[in-house]
Parts: sequence; structure tokens; C-alpha cells
Amino acid sequence: MTKTSPEVGDLVVDSDGQVGKLVARIAGTAWLRLPSGGREWTSPAEQVRAVKASELLSASVATVNARSRGQL
Repeated sequence: MTKTSPEVGDLVVDSDGQVGKLVARIAGTAWLRLPSGGREWTSPAEQVRAVKASELLSASVATVNARSRGQL
């Protein structure tokens, strides 16, 4: 099995464990945005990896909880 880098549009995890959508990769920097939208943040591109199913579920629950508290 060959390891491939995530592509723009994929859901990824950065080095801090934050799940985001890869919106751009420029000069070794990955630009990410929360799946629910919002402001972008950056991470070194080599430290970004594809999201696992369990991480995706956790991020989805966090988004629903934030929405129910009126934070989104």
C-alpha cells in the first residue's frame, strides 16, 4: 500500500490533533479550515495527515455540541 499526501478538499488532522479541511498547500504550509467553516489556520504540510474515522466522529460531535450552545 502506497502512502499518499492528502489532497485539497480532504479532511485532515494537524500536529495538534485539530480536524480541518485542507483548503490549500503553499510553500510547505497547509492551510486548514474547520469542516463547519470559519477562519483558516496553518500547519506545516508534512505534519498534516488524513483523518481517521474516529477523529471525524469526534469532530462532528464537537460541532453539534458547539451549535447547540450557540457558539456557531
